[in-house]
Amino acid sequence: MSKRKKTKNSSSKIEALEQEIKALRKDRSKAVKRYRREMELRPYEAELIKLQEHLEKINRSMIILFEGRDAAGKGGAIQRITFYMNPRHYRVVALGKPTDVQRSQWFLQKYISRLPSGGEIVLFDRSWYNRAMVEPVFDFCTPEEHENFMMGVKGFERDLVRQGTLLIKFYFSVSKDVQAKRFDIRRTNPLKQWKLSEVDLQVQERWDEFSRVKYEMLKRTHTQETPWTIIRADNKHRARLNAMKFILGALEYSRKGSHLDYTPDPDIVVSGAAELEKMNADLLSMGRFIE
Repeated sequence: MSKRKKTKNSSSKIEALEQEIKALRKDRSKAVKRYRREMELRPYEAELIKLQEHLEKINRSMIILFEGRDAAGKGGAIQRITFYMNPRHYRVVALGKPTDVQRSQWFLQKYISRLPSGGEIVLFDRSWYNRAMVEPVFDFCTPEEHENFMMGVKGFERDLVRQGTLLIKFYFSVSKDVQAKRFDIRRTNPLKQWKLSEVDLQVQERWDEFSRVKYEMLKRTHTQETPWTIIRADNKHRARLNAMKFILGALEYSRKGSHLDYTPDPDIVVSGAAELEKMNADLLSMGRFIE
C-alpha cells in the first residue's frame, strides 16, 4: 500500500473516531440534562403523594382540568404529575367521541359520572371545555349548543366548589412555531405517530380561530371562585415543574416539606386575568391575538 493511501486511511479512521467521540459526548450531555430534570422533579413528586394522603384523610376531592392547544404537552404533564401517585386514589379521564346515547343527554352528564369521590383526584385530559374550544372551531356543535354551555358552565363549577371540591383549571399555552415542530416530530417518529389525528393536521391553519375561542372562554368562564391558570408550555420540563408547584400550593396539607420552593415561575404560570389583559392589549395594538 502506498504512503498516500495509508495516510488517507489513517485520516478517515481519525475522523470516524472524532465523530464517534462527538456523538458520545452529545449523548452524555443529554443523559446528564435528563438526570438533572428528573432530580428537580423528584421532591415535588414526593409531595404530591403527601397531598394525596391528606385528601384521603380529610375525605376531600380534587379535579384538575388540562386544556390547551394540541401538542401543548397536556398528556405528558399528566403522566409526570401522576408518575409516583397512588393509583388507587387518582384517575385520568380522557373521553372519546360521544356515543349516540350521550348525544341525546345533557352535555355535562357524561362528565358528572366521572367526577371524583372523597379522597380522590381526577385529572381530565381535555374536559367539558371541549365544547368551548375544539367543538365550535370544527363545527362539532351548533352555535346554540355552544352558547348553552357557556351560559351554564360557571354555575356547574360553582356548585362543585361550594360542595368542597378543589377545582384547578390549567390552560397549557404553546407558541405556533413550537406546535409546528412538535407536529413534525409526530409525523416522523413511529413511536408518536398515533398522536397525530386528522384534527391535528388542520389546527395550524386554524390558529387564529383557536385564539378567538380561547379569548371568549377565558372572558366568560374565568371567575374568582373558579379561575383559569395559564401554563406557558414551550419548555415541557418547566411547564411540568411549575404545574406541580401550583397544585401543591392549592391547599395546606400535613407533613408539607418546608424546604421546597412552591412559588411558581411568573414567566411560566400566569393568571387567567393577566392573560386576558395581554390578549386585550394585543387586540387593541395589533388587531389580533399574539401567542
